[in-house]
Amino acid sequence: RISYDDEARTLTVCDSGIGMTKAELIANLGTVAQSGTTKFMDALAEGAADVNQIGMFGVGFYSSYLVADKVTVATKHPNDPIQHIWSSKNGESSFTIGEDSRGNSLGRGTEITLYLKEDAEEYADFGRLQSMVNHYSEFIQHPIFIRKTEIMEVPDEDAEAEADEEVSKEDDLDVSEDDGDEDGEDETPQKMKEVTTHSWEKANADAALWNRPKEEISDDDYQEFYKLISKDYANATSWSHFDAEGNINFKSLVYLPTELPANLKSGDYNTYKNSIKLYVRKVLISDEFELLPKYLSFVKGVVDSEDLPLNVNRETLQESKILSIVGKKVTRKVLDLIKKFSEEFEKESDEAEIDEDGNVIEPEDGADKKTDPYLEWYEKFNPSLKMGVMDDESNKKRLVKLLRVKTSKSNGEWKSFADYVSDMKDYQDEIYYIPGTSIKEVEGSPFMEKFIEKDLEVVYFLDAVDEYMIERLREFDGKKFSIITSESVKFGDADEDLQKRVNAAYNEKFMPLTKFLNKFYGKAVSRALVSKRLGKVPAVVSSGQFGNSANMERIIRAQVFAHGQDDNQVKGMRTLEVNPRHPFIEKLLGEIPEDDAEVSQEMKDFLWSLLDTALLNGGYTIYDAKAFSNRMTRMLKSQFDVDSLDLLPEIEPKEEEDVPPVPMDGDGINLDDFAGNLDDFGDDF
Repeated sequence: RISYDDEARTLTVCDSGIGMTKAELIANLGTVAQSGTTKFMDALAEGAADVNQIGMFGVGFYSSYLVADKVTVATKHPNDPIQHIWSSKNGESSFTIGEDSRGNSLGRGTEITLYLKEDAEEYADFGRLQSMVNHYSEFIQHPIFIRKTEIMEVPDEDAEAEADEEVSKEDDLDVSEDDGDEDGEDETPQKMKEVTTHSWEKANADAALWNRPKEEISDDDYQEFYKLISKDYANATSWSHFDAEGNINFKSLVYLPTELPANLKSGDYNTYKNSIKLYVRKVLISDEFELLPKYLSFVKGVVDSEDLPLNVNRETLQESKILSIVGKKVTRKVLDLIKKFSEEFEKESDEAEIDEDGNVIEPEDGADKKTDPYLEWYEKFNPSLKMGVMDDESNKKRLVKLLRVKTSKSNGEWKSFADYVSDMKDYQDEIYYIPGTSIKEVEGSPFMEKFIEKDLEVVYFLDAVDEYMIERLREFDGKKFSIITSESVKFGDADEDLQKRVNAAYNEKFMPLTKFLNKFYGKAVSRALVSKRLGKVPAVVSSGQFGNSANMERIIRAQVFAHGQDDNQVKGMRTLEVNPRHPFIEKLLGEIPEDDAEVSQEMKDFLWSLLDTALLNGGYTIYDAKAFSNRMTRMLKSQFDVDSLDLLPEIEPKEEEDVPPVPMDGDGINLDDFAGNLDDFGDDF
């Protein structure tokens, strides 16, 4: 039981344990007290004091002097008829022990009283004490009570009694016969007084749920416990309750939340902190140890072990190999939990309903299609799993199986990489993907035309993290990932030999054009070549084999804290692909000037407009907006047959009386009419 006196500035902790004899008082408290503050700190600095230990009574007791000027310990042991009291002041090298003048007030147990320093008055407060007990000793097996002191207003019975006596005396003296109706008279207000009340409130929770057998715990119990440790208003999506045995034994209970934590919504990686609390014998050691990697920071839960070493400080414990082993085991269990969750709906779907006769019940037409709970959860938390693919090499294969993607054939539905591989063409040996910001954008990309024509499935990567992840992932099930916006993409179809001959013929025919374009564009593109895959568009700019895609280039440029970005490195290698079957390109082939001939302005405008169009088709931005605007102006001038772009003389205004009223849309009124209407309302408006 914990009590406090804010006026006397004391804090008292009392238990009903075994207590201590006088000899035990000297043995347990004398060493620390005799050392004194200075000697104790000197011993720590020299490494001679073996007291920097978690759970050691002397160290915990000594810490009381951080907030107290004086400490007294009253204790009563069943085998000792006398209740002793120990006392020592902060900084003194001596202590006193004597018989407690209060007599046997404890019966059995120990009472520690701290006389708080002026700057430690906050600990003589119910709310502060309740918060500390709830944080560090929430699941201690023994109940912890805190005495709550409140000031309340209650009726003053003594004042009422005196008032009744005065009224009685007045009635005895009153001899008039006036018994008029006094109902209308005001009643005398009831007098109140302030009283101080004391009550004991339990500050810690019930027994630790993770120590109970699983079969005795209901789903409601698990959900209530989740809300208790997470402070979340929503239920958990799923959970895992397990005992780990081996080199170190521990019990754990971990939860997958339903809603995203606020720090994940902001996307600030530095705020991703561990949400697993570490207990040793149900006493909280820390909620800041990185038991789980950052990408699993959304997981809530507890780990409790009786095997962790207590003869080390918290910093050493955090760096110990034992804690690393605990973290790895808990991480595997969390990934197993997510994997099981991802498979539950599919297993339920495979289990057909059977009627009484043993026939399969077919679902009714128009019946609401059930949604996979994992997919609803995945849409919120998938960036964390992708971050795990990037950061956790040891669990990368487990994590990639949890990912889901949308593709050109999935009709907006999610599917796994395993499903994609099983649906691949027999001749296909790569997983094709296209990055972008939306399904509409990637579906309308010119790069998709050839894949649609060949009925090849393409994965849509629409999150900013996807391309970073693919750089680490590289392949799945032996199939390499291939970005279709690259010039080096290959289809590997059955007509490969025929396609080579067709491409060779086009290259020979358009060699003069590609040679001219390479010279004309210079460093604007790394090279120009005849495309093997374009359909409707005349040209497109694709990324080089080792260059950034348009989407990745956009992401890199958006980095808020990037310093000294090199534009050439950001752009990487860009390739201009021209469509040999497009009329524009065929026409251009016949219009290119001779080697030494000068290129006309009209031809220059056409060529740069062709490149701008190709850049936009490839998802890039145009090079020079000002030059683009000037070209468009010249082209519009030619289209409208305008002789000069010089501005015309300014219009001559009409006389004031001839100025026509400004027309208004609809049935509006002008300001004069509006002002006249206001007068109708008078001064009240």
